[in-house]
Amino acid sequence: MTPTATQTQTRHDLRPDAARMPVARLALADGAVFVGSGFGDTKERVTTGEIVFNTAMAGYQESLTDPSYRGQILVQTFPLIGNTGANEYDMESPRIQAAGLVIRELARLHSNYRATKTLGEFLEEHGILGIAGVDTRALTRRIRAGGAMGAAMTADASISDAELVRMARGVGSMAGQNLAADVSPRETTRVEPGHRLWRLKPIDTRGKTYKVVALDCGAKRAIYDQLLSRGCEVVAVPFDTPADALLKILEDEKADGLFISNGPGDPAAVEATIAALKAVLEKRETLPTFGICLGNQLLALAAGAKTYKLKFGHRGANQPVFHSATGHVEITSQNHGFAVDAESLAAVGGEVTHTHLNDKTVAGFRLKGRPVFAVQHHPEASPGPHESDYLFDAFVAAMDAK
Repeated sequence: MTPTATQTQTRHDLRPDAARMPVARLALADGAVFVGSGFGDTKERVTTGEIVFNTAMAGYQESLTDPSYRGQILVQTFPLIGNTGANEYDMESPRIQAAGLVIRELARLHSNYRATKTLGEFLEEHGILGIAGVDTRALTRRIRAGGAMGAAMTADASISDAELVRMARGVGSMAGQNLAADVSPRETTRVEPGHRLWRLKPIDTRGKTYKVVALDCGAKRAIYDQLLSRGCEVVAVPFDTPADALLKILEDEKADGLFISNGPGDPAAVEATIAALKAVLEKRETLPTFGICLGNQLLALAAGAKTYKLKFGHRGANQPVFHSATGHVEITSQNHGFAVDAESLAAVGGEVTHTHLNDKTVAGFRLKGRPVFAVQHHPEASPGPHESDYLFDAFVAAMDAK
């Protein structure tokens, strides 16, 4: 059928307008420079941080707002990002925590009944620069080969490539950085049920409630949602609560259990939390205790084990973990750059319960004869599969048996 004159005059070009998107660049500490189109907050300034990649196919908003990404520039390996826009429900914290975002292609349209804005508008609202049009496959291969490294990104054309590389090389290693101080609450708070519990399957708690004190090192909201949905009352305390004060809070609150959250940075640098956990392990031997991600590492350090930095970390929603108790393989959500040393853990009475199948690193452990356990992955998912949410049930069961 031959189009009419009117039909030929109608043209729907849904590509992002390259003419209106400024050129933006990403420089790595190894000297590589990637050029793309800037979106979000494209003011003339430079953003720096450790560059890492995430292999999840969905959940970019949850990743961006995860406090564990504090101080990092996030690369999404899935080639099309932004197709679900952004909304108020998928926030894991009040703001974007990642320092910047790098993607292959920015979605031409977003389609989600909950979406209230585009990804670009979301980044701009929070003052974050994004770069689209980058060969993220080549970038990810470079990070895998060279390890997570310093990076600098800008939409400022007046800054030379050489100067941008110099800035990237000036980014300090994540090793030795205590970033929990940037994302932990400053005072003790009672976690209130939010507007997201509707998405969780109702759990019959038989009318029972459990009081949980949470050492909040930058907790994702989804973790608290999981606890609240199981009849837990959660009191979140700052990460650096001194040992005596933490023991008093546990006593005053008549706590049934202690939880240690995820968070950013080097676990060995979070010395105040390690000291407080040591005191709890020594004086409250029967207290059910559960840690996730950074909480896993902090519990191991408090028990006397060691941690170390991974070359490029584990970040994504498709990480395979072997659970020794069941013989099952669980596909898990992960976001971490450090791991617990298995030999040092065994030397202090720790038993590995979960193992990452890609590199055989410790993905979970327990202290023998005690209701103390932790995992490196994220059983709350958000995003990711929910194959590991039984761990919250195990924590509740330990408190119920207390």
